[in-house]
Amino acid sequence: MEPGCLSLSHKNASVEEIERVVKNPELVEAIKSFFDEFVFITTCNRFEVYVYCERAFEKLKELAKIIGIEKGEIYIGDDCIRHLMRVCSGIESMMVGENEILGQVKRCFEKCEEAGFAGENLRRIFLKAIQVGGKVRRETDISKRALSIGSAAVELAEEILGTLKGKKVLIVGAGEMGQLVARAMRRDVETIFIANRTFSKAEALAKRLNGIAVKFDRLPEFLKICDVVISATSAPHVVITREIVERAMEGRDKKLVIIDIALPRDVEDSVRQIPNVELFTLDDLKRISERNLRARLSEVIKAEEIIERELLQFRNYLRELKAKKAIDAMYSLAGKFLDEEIDELSRELKKFGFDGEIRPILKAFAVSFIKKFLSEPTERLKLAARNGKFELIDAAFELFGDKDVSCSENEKAEEGKFEKYLS
Repeated sequence: MEPGCLSLSHKNASVEEIERVVKNPELVEAIKSFFDEFVFITTCNRFEVYVYCERAFEKLKELAKIIGIEKGEIYIGDDCIRHLMRVCSGIESMMVGENEILGQVKRCFEKCEEAGFAGENLRRIFLKAIQVGGKVRRETDISKRALSIGSAAVELAEEILGTLKGKKVLIVGAGEMGQLVARAMRRDVETIFIANRTFSKAEALAKRLNGIAVKFDRLPEFLKICDVVISATSAPHVVITREIVERAMEGRDKKLVIIDIALPRDVEDSVRQIPNVELFTLDDLKRISERNLRARLSEVIKAEEIIERELLQFRNYLRELKAKKAIDAMYSLAGKFLDEEIDELSRELKKFGFDGEIRPILKAFAVSFIKKFLSEPTERLKLAARNGKFELIDAAFELFGDKDVSCSENEKAEEGKFEKYLS
């Protein structure tokens, strides 16, 4: 059994390719057909599925074919855990150091756990990766004044128009991404309009920005008067069609800049064919992303050092845990027959005049014998874990079984922890 990850992101795919996978209505069923334990992550520029199983590489490769991933990366074992730690730390983000990814990973994990997809193994890995993501942010400046996708969209608009001073801006979507755009918006913008399907949310965000809330069905008339549109809804379908934009551009001479940072995309791609309309997507944010990375390179190096240290500690912890389970299995099997055999021996000894008081003496002898008998195998299994010789631990599982053996995550393979099976 090993962890594995299939990753499709801005590093190896376009927004169109990621969108095609995320919009597949059979996606979850396809994953379930291969794996009993999994977590999948979807963000505006990332789709990843994490699994824990036998033959993870082969199964993930087959899944990639079925759901139409051609350029994805597959990570197995330590590489998988390292990759998740990097994702949580913001190193793998388009905007390196952005804070939003940590919350997104946590929410995706919690949803999968609630749905019964994430088991004990992935839970342990995800909680550790989320913890490491927080540690990287505390101990480095990787997130100091970091760009978000929302602030990068505003920066792109400024690059295209030279300035947003005196411009009218329409933000479509008042969710998490829309709020990031709103926070990044400069105060010298003439007017900010907020459109959202739930009008009360548009009103709440507009109030914070001193902007104007717009009902969704009035989009065309506000597109007509705005210089910039930044669309960031979580709708599963296009919300700004070519027809809507064509209507808005009737009788208008000045340029309209539309930046679509949603996944799936909000804006119909053919909009870019309309005269005086410039359409940009997440793919166009990459040059801003590269500039952001250059500014943070020294902090990325510090973050990577933290990740490698944490990965080593976590690997040792998992090895100890695996040995602990194997040792538990041995003691559990020995303890399973202990009382039964002592009762039988007590009954036989009564025939020779021994009373019930001899039972504690017999049990103490039996427990001492089992502990001494198993002490050498116990030490060998601990040593095997430290040296990464998992075939020996697997053999112990095969011999003694591991069913119905509880194992607390906080317990390590220390002397005296196994007596509970002999009490």
